Amino acid sequence: MPSERINFGCGTTPTEGWRNFDNSLSLRLSRIPLLPAILYKCKLIQRAQYQFIQYARYNRIEYGDATQGLPLADGSIDVLYSSHMLEHLDRMEASIFLKEAKRVLRSGGIIRLALPDLRKQVRQYLESSDADSFIEGTHLCQPRPRTIAQRLRILLVGTRHHQWMYDGDSACKTLLTHGFLNPAILPPGETGIHDPGLLDLNERADESVYVEARNP
Repeated sequence: MPSERINFGCGTTPTEGWRNFDNSLSLRLSRIPLLPAILYKCKLIQRAQYQFIQYARYNRIEYGDATQGLPLADGSIDVLYSSHMLEHLDRMEASIFLKEAKRVLRSGGIIRLALPDLRKQVRQYLESSDADSFIEGTHLCQPRPRTIAQRLRILLVGTRHHQWMYDGDSACKTLLTHGFLNPAILPPGETGIHDPGLLDLNERADESVYVEARNP
């Protein structure tokens, strides 16, 4: 049986040779001619989102919502990788995603998570004593919408700030809680994945912690 590997929440960094999923509204908008240009002209979407829409139009990215169930069969996946996605889910949503990850992974399959490392951020704060930079760096909040365009943008694309933060230990604990085995914190560039191909094992290394675990 051929190896099946997915990158879930890939954004603008899909992995060649893997199946890539994202739940961005931009992905859906990329299938609709003219509408993205109209929304951008009306300032209802920002330049970065408009650029991603164009990117998604020409790259094979599949739609999947981590909070609604993964569009994959039971035990059909060897490896599930997700980078800087879990922190955008609240605790209940994260639980749904991890239960689904466990469902779709084959026995012995690997889940690999790259997450913004709260421990690194705290260490930087203690060194700099810059509370404003620390809070800003957590992305745990965003400015309240003050204009009609800003309110419409939130209704249209939702919020993009972080809902939770992890360090390596808390990520391992979360994986254990959801039934994964032997969670481990790995340094950048290292993995237990057999033949990871073009997967970026150093993705956002300056701010990330990497955790892997196996499905029973």
